[in-house]
Amino acid sequence: MPGGEDKRQQHLFELGPSVQPEPKVGPLKRAIWTDNKAKLIETYLRLFVYITKHGVYIDAFAGPQDPRKPDSWSAKLVLESEPRRLRKFFLFEERPTSVKLLEELRDGQRPRDRAKGEPKRTIEIFPGDCNHQMAEVLDEGHVRQSEATFALLDQRTFECHWSTVRALATYKAPDRHKIELFYFLADGWLPRSLAAQKNEEVLRAWWGRDDWQQLQGISSTQRAQLFSERFKSDFGYASVKPWPIYEREDGDGRIMYYMIHATDHPDAPSLMDRAYRKAVVTEEEFEQLVLELGLADGE
Repeated sequence: MPGGEDKRQQHLFELGPSVQPEPKVGPLKRAIWTDNKAKLIETYLRLFVYITKHGVYIDAFAGPQDPRKPDSWSAKLVLESEPRRLRKFFLFEERPTSVKLLEELRDGQRPRDRAKGEPKRTIEIFPGDCNHQMAEVLDEGHVRQSEATFALLDQRTFECHWSTVRALATYKAPDRHKIELFYFLADGWLPRSLAAQKNEEVLRAWWGRDDWQQLQGISSTQRAQLFSERFKSDFGYASVKPWPIYEREDGDGRIMYYMIHATDHPDAPSLMDRAYRKAVVTEEEFEQLVLELGLADGE
């Protein structure tokens, strides 16, 4: 890593996987709803770069899910968030119309501000199915072992193959922290989708095994726990937590998604806890959060 980066950054992103027990977080008193899930990701990543001073962002389904709602477009929010410390962006998208929107988003980014010490950025767009490209892109060495890396897997239902999760989770060497994952499990309509899907190969590719039937006839919480356990058993992540994303703003609606956060970094679960509780805040409230977490030093 470049000289001058603080010891905390080295602790989080250069040392080997944590051997600490699963960190505990307090009971949730504030819900995140579907229209704000992109804001949650952006808030967490803003905190992330205050520690790392750099980073790589991978988005496997990077196009907007609803072009009419730009504030719910994760790639846009992350690209435009401050401070601009993320250096590399790898954006995958299969739909041609969304690829065009991504190209417009890339081309519309402002130049870096050298006076603020903003780094040179690269934004690469990969048209096509991420499941056919992810391992190849990683194998080409676009992501260095020393780079703090975050991957968003915001699928609609069954689009993300388990082989793609595996390519990301096992990319780093054993003495490095794994790529940090946000995996979206579309729980709100999953039972119906499982029953309606007649092509079992789709389900095998998504679940990565033949025993996908065990996901039927169980509760939402049990499904989220099954996925979380697999991230630990298959890939050895130190911390895996499913965060509920609700249908309505008041949090009284059904859970539409679980955002499964898989990480090796000992401070990451507490950062996610704070991001979840403070996802929709004013700029002044965010700056106060940075001060409360002691992240402003050296900024």
